[in-house]
Amino acid sequence: MTRLDALLAGLARERSTGALRLGRNGTIFLHDGRVTYMECAQTPGVERLLTARGRMTEAALRGLQADGGCARLLEEGPLTPGELQFAVLGTVLDAAFFLLPISGTRPKFRPGERHWLGGQWFFEVAGLVRECARRRAHLAEIWPSADVDTLPVRPVPWLPGHGVTLTRVQWEVIVGADHKATPLELAKQLGRSGYAVLLAVRRLAAAGLLAPPDPGRTALSAPGRAAPGDPGRAAPGDPGRTALPAPGRAAPADKRPKHAGPAEPDEAADGGGAPGAGLPKRARHPYGRPPHDPGTAAQPLGPPVTGDPTDLALLMRLKKALEELA
Repeated sequence: MTRLDALLAGLARERSTGALRLGRNGTIFLHDGRVTYMECAQTPGVERLLTARGRMTEAALRGLQADGGCARLLEEGPLTPGELQFAVLGTVLDAAFFLLPISGTRPKFRPGERHWLGGQWFFEVAGLVRECARRRAHLAEIWPSADVDTLPVRPVPWLPGHGVTLTRVQWEVIVGADHKATPLELAKQLGRSGYAVLLAVRRLAAAGLLAPPDPGRTALSAPGRAAPGDPGRAAPGDPGRTALPAPGRAAPADKRPKHAGPAEPDEAADGGGAPGAGLPKRARHPYGRPPHDPGTAAQPLGPPVTGDPTDLALLMRLKKALEELA
């Protein structure tokens, strides 16, 4: 079966215009061979991000979608072109991260179909593929187990030390966690980027702030797709598979405040808090980082993502610069 990234590369070479529908998983919109927008069933769309964060009401947004589209939104809505552009950038990168690893579907291309936002911004297919690979490597570097991406978020009932420092997104995840919602479900509830919530959850796991899963419960991916952060992860029981360790005897608590990691650029784009001072020492709590797994070792960061027009590439470089400074 043809991989989705290879199919998109072929559409890019043919300079195709239309919508590539991936069943219930989502839709990829292209114009002249370049991606203009992506919709993913697993992640919040730009509509959800705008309404959940209070930028617009759902009724007002529906009215603009039905009459005037993107042009009217920019003329009459409360958003500046830069705000909408940044929201679309985050949404497309988010959707690409979860759509590109999908397998087992039969994509259908519908020529000429467009998204209501129109062809305002463009993304090169090769650039999206590179950025998704960089993000997967970065998630594995923070916490090498993809289990936390699909399990319900369960904060520990007590701190592993005397204090903790959280970013804004991490705080929202802790407050919103009901021990039932997965990270992507929380992202939709909070109106946050799915990838930003995954970053927050993996940093919480690395800081020892997430409880192990209920006994007998395993992280299961949806049929026909890989886990978001680790498309090639092993089946349950494989030696290379890592997960949150079971509770053990607590080690002596560190009296200094613990940090759940620096804010990532995607968190900052959602209004995330100031960077923390670094990760805690892994050996000082019973939920420490799993042993190094060569199968999930982080890969070197890829080349910068390019886009058209130039300001999209500038936004990507700004995101990466913030990440390096954090």
